[in-house]
Amino acid sequence: MCGIAGILTVNQYQDVLETIIRRMQTAIQHRGPDDSGIYISPDKQAALAHTRLAILDPSPAGHQPMSIADGRYWITFNGEIYNFKQLQYNLLTEGEQFHSQTDTEVILKLYQKIAYNCVEHLQGMFAFAIWDDWEKTCFLARDPLGVKPLYYWQAGSSLVFASELRTILASGLPAVNMSMQGLYGYLISGSVPEPYTLIEGIHCLAAGHWLYWRPAGVSTKQYWQLNFPHATISPQEAKEKVREALVDSIQHHLVSDVPVGIFLSGGIDSTTVLALASQAQNEQLQTYSLAFEEQEWNEGEIAKHIAKEFGAEHTEYKLTASSAKELLPKFLQAIDQPSVDGFNTFCVSQVAHQSGTKVVLSGLGGDELFAGYHSFKKIPQMVAWAKQMQAIPLLATGVGMGLAHYGTSPKMKRFGDFLQQTPSSAAAYRSFRGIFSHTEACAIAHQYIRSPLLEKGGWGEHLSNYQKQTSTLEDEISFLELSCYMRNQLLRDSDVMSMAWGLELRVPLVDRVLFEAVASIPSHIRLAFGKKLLIEAVPELPDWVIKRPKRGFSFPFEQWMATEWRDYFNNVNVPNNISLKPWYRRWSLAILKYWWERVSK
Repeated sequence: MCGIAGILTVNQYQDVLETIIRRMQTAIQHRGPDDSGIYISPDKQAALAHTRLAILDPSPAGHQPMSIADGRYWITFNGEIYNFKQLQYNLLTEGEQFHSQTDTEVILKLYQKIAYNCVEHLQGMFAFAIWDDWEKTCFLARDPLGVKPLYYWQAGSSLVFASELRTILASGLPAVNMSMQGLYGYLISGSVPEPYTLIEGIHCLAAGHWLYWRPAGVSTKQYWQLNFPHATISPQEAKEKVREALVDSIQHHLVSDVPVGIFLSGGIDSTTVLALASQAQNEQLQTYSLAFEEQEWNEGEIAKHIAKEFGAEHTEYKLTASSAKELLPKFLQAIDQPSVDGFNTFCVSQVAHQSGTKVVLSGLGGDELFAGYHSFKKIPQMVAWAKQMQAIPLLATGVGMGLAHYGTSPKMKRFGDFLQQTPSSAAAYRSFRGIFSHTEACAIAHQYIRSPLLEKGGWGEHLSNYQKQTSTLEDEISFLELSCYMRNQLLRDSDVMSMAWGLELRVPLVDRVLFEAVASIPSHIRLAFGKKLLIEAVPELPDWVIKRPKRGFSFPFEQWMATEWRDYFNNVNVPNNISLKPWYRRWSLAILKYWWERVSK
């Protein structure tokens, strides 16, 4: 895992190109503490920077930016390609020669051979840029499911890109103005929806897309998308298919030249990863988890029990309100874009880092793919209710307007927003997963931006970007969870907060090959509630893990914010007496405030 950055330009910034790229490299140094490098093209049309966390071939042969022998192609790459050995073998049989045992060189040689089609062959997580010094073009790509981030800013013929938003800001080139689309999306959902960011003019390259830069302009293309092409399959065949795909993905995700650990929460997904990983390699696995003094939140004992069951060496860190408060300033500094999540990954990543681990696996993704969330039950109910109410003219709209303005709880206000729209999974999803209602979000946004478009709800339909035609309503919910909550919040926070500690976090349940195998299973089998299919595919799961009530991994934030964390979270101003309960509303506004004060200085 690494940090990448670059500048592509024509007749601009040549005199200060090296100064700018060095500033950007410094801003991503935390992502790659093992090595760093800069390439500046002879004509100063391109500058690439890289900071390296050495996982595969940690020798100097893996130094980046890396080039082919004749110096035509140069790459800066962040991620891991898990099938690189097979790709390397195929290229060797065709006469290619390699000077390292890195996946980086494989991408470079593959691009040299088949250009942009290289992305079709890569199994893994990636964000990279390849500069062609002969044609004066640059190819940028991001992995299919959006595990690795890639941000860019364009002005005229110039393009600036990087692994993190702060790195683009460190260039000093974009103006630091709040994005209306990004801010509204954050207030509605608790994370910034791609392709927007919180800074006007800076965008996130969407998952499964590539971007091609030429002096004459920029073009983008989607090369992969989430799809659920149902096949005729029996429950037994489905179970065998899931089992095979899981084993294959976890084996690939264990490819490393350094030891691999596992984040263990005590739930089904992380236990699945540990159970199958323990069968895939002979070395003793290291597991890491957090524990709390507050027993209603504490899952330390169950995690410890699971680790013992599978023979892992377990490390537990007991987090208290006081010790967590000591970490808060570092966490706030680590935020690239705010969200209502991230602190848990930040804390457990510190534990792994302090234990000397450089690579960890996470169970993230199982809930989205196998119906582990309550959204799979609640959203169909919401859509059915709304359709029934619409049978009586104006009833749904009238009730919706009343709830939106006079609802007694935040949840009812968001439900009021939903009733005023055409019933759909996307509208119900926004209500179910929401933080603030439309009216509340507009009022809060006015503290940062003055625009009449907010009142008109001009950006209230940003989820329509994700709405695709799928076979069933349940597939639509899976699609939304994968492309919204998982991608915009869970994956983004996991990347930033693990990299803040120089730690590579891998997600074997968020894998293109796994997804394509599992997605063809009909929804009534794949999305049987409670992750039934996943449980049946992994009989190694202990009964005492399976039968535990479903609960997300969370912190006693509400208690801490009311006591020892008061200094950080009391200074939140909201207009029109907007409720700051539940706790995550106060958290989201406080985190936004701290982040904006830092980046807008």
